[in-house]
Amino acid sequence: MSLKIRTAVVAVLAGASLLLAGCATTQSPLDNHNDVEGKLVIAPVMPDYKVEVTLAKLNEILATVELTNEQRARFHYDRGVIYDSVGLRLLARIDFMQALKLQPDLADAYNFLGIYYTQEGEYASAYEAFDGVLELAPNYDYAYLNRGIALYYGDRNDLATKDMQAFYAGDNKDGYRALWLYLIDFKDDAVEAKKQLAENRKNLDNDAWATVIVDYYLGTKSHDEVFAAAKVGLTHPKEYAERLCEAYFYLAKMAIENKQYQDAANYFRLALATNIYDFVEHRYARIELAKVKGLLEATK
Repeated sequence: MSLKIRTAVVAVLAGASLLLAGCATTQSPLDNHNDVEGKLVIAPVMPDYKVEVTLAKLNEILATVELTNEQRARFHYDRGVIYDSVGLRLLARIDFMQALKLQPDLADAYNFLGIYYTQEGEYASAYEAFDGVLELAPNYDYAYLNRGIALYYGDRNDLATKDMQAFYAGDNKDGYRALWLYLIDFKDDAVEAKKQLAENRKNLDNDAWATVIVDYYLGTKSHDEVFAAAKVGLTHPKEYAERLCEAYFYLAKMAIENKQYQDAANYFRLALATNIYDFVEHRYARIELAKVKGLLEATK
């Protein structure tokens, strides 16, 4: 490629990585927060125009620039990640599949496909995809999280526990890892899971946002305190919506534990309404909502 083309390629990739780190919104989500009939709501985050500009540039490069297979695979992957971040899952999946045709050892693409298989309930294919990730990149610790979640929803909790323990061991100061280990342990032994969460809480930073949710599960923070904490220490406009997406999901899971199924359904709907498509909590809120609807029908 010419120097001019190479420079354009680098610029587009740099722009893409900035967008994926957090797309700016034209209005702060804080301005859209209201209390409607006692339920916290937020206007959904909309993609910034810069995302569309980046996609247009990626499309142009893929259509007009002479690239090696490895370079083309990377551009398909990068475009797929952007599609995924704005909820265009089918287009993202096509790009990830194309990337793998060009570069079969691209572990990141297998990881995304595994997530999609899990969302679609195709668990055997999800396990195979995540196995592929770990064969290609044994230290890819988020593959343990994602395979553990697939095993959890696929009712193979013994294996899910092993994967989530491996994921937790990768960083025992991460509150989200402690939460997911708890959710999976709870399925087998609720009392022991709570004891273990209390023990794992000792490793967490008291000021971290995820720790607030852990404290809610341990009964030392209230519902109101969780949502108050979600507004504290924000560093970019999208972060408040991201925190609400997480809060809604984990409060919904707690509501299920307490057999408050209608509350759980409402929270899962609110998590989905944030449009934080690339968060674990948003990805699996729809699966959870379907399960809760089944529980509600069973109680009628």
